[in-house]
Amino acid sequence: MSFDSFNPAPLKPRLRLFVIQVLVFSLMFTLLARLWYMQVMSSDDYSQAATQNRTREVLVPAPRGTIVDAAGRTLVGNRVSLVITVDRSVLAKLPDGQQQVVLARLAKVLGQKPKDLTARTMLCGEPGASKPPACWNGTPYQPIPVAKDVSEQVAIEVMERREDFPGVAAESQTLRAYPAPYKVNAAHILGYLSPITTNELDELDKAGQDSVPHRSDLVGRAGVERTYDQLLRGTPGVKNVIVDAVGYTTGLKSQTAPVPGSTLMTSIDARIQASVEAQLRGAIMTARKQYDKITHRNYVADSGAAVVMDTKTGQIVAMASYPSYDPGVWVGGISQRELDALYSTKAGTPLVSRAIQGQLAPGSTFKPITTAASFANGYGPKTRLDCSSYFEVGDRRFKNYESASYGMIGFDQALAISCDTFFYRIAYALWLKEGGNSGDITAADPMVQMAKGFGLGKPTGIDLPGEVSGRIADRKWKKEYYDAQKDYYCKLADNPPAGTSAFLKQFSREFCVDGYRYRAGDAVNFAIGQGDTTITPLQLATAYSALSNGGKLWEPRVAKAVIGPNGKIRPVPPKLAGRLPVPASTLRYIDRSLKETAKTGTAAWKFTGFPLDQIPIRAKTGTAEVYGKQTTSWMASYTDRYAVVMMISQAGTGSGASGTAVRHIYETLYNVKPPVTPPGKKADR
Repeated sequence: MSFDSFNPAPLKPRLRLFVIQVLVFSLMFTLLARLWYMQVMSSDDYSQAATQNRTREVLVPAPRGTIVDAAGRTLVGNRVSLVITVDRSVLAKLPDGQQQVVLARLAKVLGQKPKDLTARTMLCGEPGASKPPACWNGTPYQPIPVAKDVSEQVAIEVMERREDFPGVAAESQTLRAYPAPYKVNAAHILGYLSPITTNELDELDKAGQDSVPHRSDLVGRAGVERTYDQLLRGTPGVKNVIVDAVGYTTGLKSQTAPVPGSTLMTSIDARIQASVEAQLRGAIMTARKQYDKITHRNYVADSGAAVVMDTKTGQIVAMASYPSYDPGVWVGGISQRELDALYSTKAGTPLVSRAIQGQLAPGSTFKPITTAASFANGYGPKTRLDCSSYFEVGDRRFKNYESASYGMIGFDQALAISCDTFFYRIAYALWLKEGGNSGDITAADPMVQMAKGFGLGKPTGIDLPGEVSGRIADRKWKKEYYDAQKDYYCKLADNPPAGTSAFLKQFSREFCVDGYRYRAGDAVNFAIGQGDTTITPLQLATAYSALSNGGKLWEPRVAKAVIGPNGKIRPVPPKLAGRLPVPASTLRYIDRSLKETAKTGTAAWKFTGFPLDQIPIRAKTGTAEVYGKQTTSWMASYTDRYAVVMMISQAGTGSGASGTAVRHIYETLYNVKPPVTPPGKKADR
């Protein structure tokens, strides 16, 4: 057969069939190869992914470290409580409307209002949720505690009726406990816990901080609970539980044990702390019964604070603030009503620690600082000035307390009897020397510089959060205040509303014109702790501690040592912040002068019968005037070992409102038995 006669047409169907067979075989081979790879080579990966798909990570909280006083007495510990929890992931799978039915049924058993119970189960940030910490900030897969310290009967009722309470459980949890040795409160020192917020977690994550808390963690919000939160918190364990398609737990895959937090030993002495709290509250209650001749009503005595500091180390032995609160109110969650009460101005804003956040004019307790500044600028022990009943500055008379007059005296007597006009004369002379009414904010001011040298105008550095700096009302501050308030007072001067007092009208007119000037009145007020200068009780205690120890300004400390889970003790060493810019001879002179305050001066009537020869107390009383309010009572004092400062707002004179309480604190510190009061006589004037 010739080539020309060959016909390829019959080969085409067979070729197409062959191609199709090759393609089918290739696809089958690829599929089988892929299946083999997935089942053999990648089985571990897919197995892990499948396991993760049906497991949930649940944190096992670490036992939080305890907080103890200097003698090892427990101030904050842990206790086991029966807690009712609600699992949102289970409730979310219920038919429409059933979730509220379950919560209403549970609320009845727990004795709560359905809306309050519902609020506790809502995630922070979702529509209708309460403000933190009343809402739940943890993961939706974490059981939410809705009731603490329930009875065994309630727990059994919930667990036996699982069909009526899906997602509800009763379990034991560790909660904060406050044993209160000697009935101490110490809320502003200890602080409290609440869930961490999402924003805080994001900020910590961005900052790259070590040991970032988990979403369901409770963290310190105030006091040493916040400052030493990372040490107290410990490391939580992790429990990986296996869940079914509905979300119910069916088993445990793995678990790591939590690491307990460290124990914090504080410098607080619970016995002294209890005495300070009782004396502060007692002084306030007593002041409220006293009549104010100036305002023609009883003293308001709305708040106060007291500090006891170890002058040799800067450690805080006791510190109290009034009004206070029960730190246990935060345990297991807090309601919106309870939270609002803590911030209520009507209740005195109990969350505010007046010891480190109360800013008030110091009154005559400032005079030792004025004395130190005077000695550094031409005055000295031989100086004699007239303690007249008043001192004229321009057309205004600055008077002594109750217009008393004592003639020519020295610094020692001026401090003991607290003569204002003595210090007015010095302040006025230095003001003239510094340029007087020039308005130069750069002018030197020895009074201001000495106040700064005593640590005023800035935080002390105490290891508690929220401390304020106080204010030194110098030329620079007055100019800044003028720039910020000029428009307001100029408008008030031009068009005062009905009912504006004559004083405010006059003040507005003068302020609008040249309120930036540091006038003679500002200078003389500054010298006796009046005017716009403010300090905290802790700042004053730190300054008086420096008078006691020869000039050392300590950074106050509440923490004394940290005891790790392994029992290893790590002391918290004292920290020196600086030294007073005052010669030793001047400090000795001030020290001798302040001894007379308790012997023959303004506080003598409160220390009658106290063994001052064995326990020399140096003291200075202060009665600070506040525009529109009653006077602030101050008493600052120290011995060779302790500084004791008490402040009561709107309570009268320094010795009158605070003197007896300060004496009783010293009696507790030194185990001095109070004198026996004969029948029919009063123990106090």
